[in-house]
Amino acid sequence: MNLLPLPAPERPVDDRWRQTHLGRLLGHSMRRFDERVLQLMAGNEGVPLALAHLAARDQVSAAHIHITRHLALTGSRLTELAQAAGMSKQAMGALVDQCEAWGLVRREPDGNDGRARRVVFTDTGHAWLQAFRAAVGQAEAEFREAVGADIATVVALGLEAYAHGP
Repeated sequence: MNLLPLPAPERPVDDRWRQTHLGRLLGHSMRRFDERVLQLMAGNEGVPLALAHLAARDQVSAAHIHITRHLALTGSRLTELAQAAGMSKQAMGALVDQCEAWGLVRREPDGNDGRARRVVFTDTGHAWLQAFRAAVGQAEAEFREAVGADIATVVALGLEAYAHGP
């Protein structure tokens, strides 16, 4: 297949939109927010020391936060967890393996299906979840302080409406 080169534009093209469009800004904002949450968790006294050290050394990533965000308090099957996080079952399985090695979660038999297993938080995982809650609250407070309460409210309402669609 021969592709013809595009004609050279007659005037310079303003391509700033590639750096400032809404999707890119949302992505940068989410990464900044998640990084701040992990930073706060690394310094939280409620986080077990070994996990705090992992978070402080950037061994815990935003991907690990998917488990914290999406694992039901009563436990979830791996497929449910992967679907909620928008990840493949294999990728989520690798994250669960790592979180299991860190003592955050464990796999146990599913009471509704003897062949299936559920991923559940351990006591350490519940402590991690509480630290996550505190860190998210602090990061949200910092966001409100940075942009102002009115703008923060409008942003939150707009993002909620957009996330849930029409």
